[in-house]
Amino acid sequence: MNEAAAREVVMVRAVETMDAQRALWSDEDREWASRAAAEVVGASAAPDSFVARRASLALERLGPRAAPIPRALQAITWRAWFGYVIVVVAFALGLAADRIGPPQRVNILAFPLLGLIAWNLAVYALILVRGVAGLASERARGLGPIARIVAWLAHGVPRRPAPGGKADSVNAALVDFAESWGRASAPLLASRVATILHGAALALALGAVTGLYLRGLVFEYRAGWASTFLDAPQVREILAVFLGPASAVTGIPVADVPRLEAIRFAPDHPGENAAPWIHLYAATIALVILVPRALLALGTWARARRLAASFPLKLEDPYFRKLVRHVSDDAAAVRVVPYGYHLPPQGALALQSLIRRTLGARAELSIAPTIEFGGEDALPDGLVPQQPMALIAALFSLAATPEAENHGVFLDRVIAKSGGAPIVALLDEAGFRRRFAGQPQRLDERRSAWRDVLSPFGLDPVFVDLESPDLVAAEASLNAAMESAARRRPRS
Repeated sequence: MNEAAAREVVMVRAVETMDAQRALWSDEDREWASRAAAEVVGASAAPDSFVARRASLALERLGPRAAPIPRALQAITWRAWFGYVIVVVAFALGLAADRIGPPQRVNILAFPLLGLIAWNLAVYALILVRGVAGLASERARGLGPIARIVAWLAHGVPRRPAPGGKADSVNAALVDFAESWGRASAPLLASRVATILHGAALALALGAVTGLYLRGLVFEYRAGWASTFLDAPQVREILAVFLGPASAVTGIPVADVPRLEAIRFAPDHPGENAAPWIHLYAATIALVILVPRALLALGTWARARRLAASFPLKLEDPYFRKLVRHVSDDAAAVRVVPYGYHLPPQGALALQSLIRRTLGARAELSIAPTIEFGGEDALPDGLVPQQPMALIAALFSLAATPEAENHGVFLDRVIAKSGGAPIVALLDEAGFRRRFAGQPQRLDERRSAWRDVLSPFGLDPVFVDLESPDLVAAEASLNAAMESAARRRPRS
């Protein structure tokens, strides 16, 4: 999918993830969008085509209900014209700012363009350092302070409506969208900003050289040098280093020591005509700034074009896998494995509602026979089916005191049999809540104890009262746990 389609997908994902109360976008709306998109793209469509088409259809219905959503999509669109403005302004600054000096004298050791050369060399060194550091650290690949300013100016920020009613869901969606799109589009944004900065640096140097030659048409500049600490041989060595490559390209020789002695500024020595020195410095600018910056800008521009045309939006988290099943005809297979706890029929129905609400109406839930306390060392072979599983849920009762030597061993055995499927820990709070009604501190303490036992396994517990479940909160918690599980490699 391209950038525009990916932006719509991220927006719809934000709406469907954050509108847990279904105030803005109901379950019927979600099913309609999936069904309509599947009919349009066909059963053999690629997952990204289906997801992109579904987002487009969803926004057609969402737009009239929540005007801030399409406005946010428009506001956060990249302003391509801003880059051209920056480049033109940089050229104008270079054209106007390069002044050789009031008395029309050029000190070849303090040439104004030396500042541009030094700055660009420092930038190249910084690019190299950040590039090497970025191989080992994702954080090092972030934008620098100047790049962040350019990105902020060229990239909009969605406005939020006043809170209240549906606006609360819209606000939550816009916040999530801005954060999610910022992460997803970071490589593209970095390439675009880098293109602007390279183009601006090139334009600034080109403007400075152009201004230098334009003023040289109507003024005669005299070149020479003066120094308190350097003599002519030392000046010759310095100039040979800085201007040697330009001399080799242009054929203009760098002045030898006798010539440098002759053009040293003094009351009776006004220097020589500056044209050869201007040509040498202009050629140095071309070699050090114009050519490298042009190549860098071309590279980042090409990368930005590629990323915009084929946006690398990852479709691996549970939200997208749930959507893709509408075109793949694969139902989500979920296996619940209770430990030391017999799930009552009412709890099984609540659990089924939660799973289907989270993974789709066609999710297939199966509940394994309960593993009794103490039976964790020898789990039966058929505990986890051999078929690919969308989720394995280890089910516990919050009323049980968590023990690493029992519950931890059980989790180790289940993980070993998972076949790489994502695993979550579900804790039914019903019995504990009945027993300690009116004592919320006991609930907090028991939850904390379970978190401590589950933490070594990297599991985020999902607490739910299966007698009277809060499906909105439970769905959000289960989604978060599933996303965490999808990012985590199973322990061996």
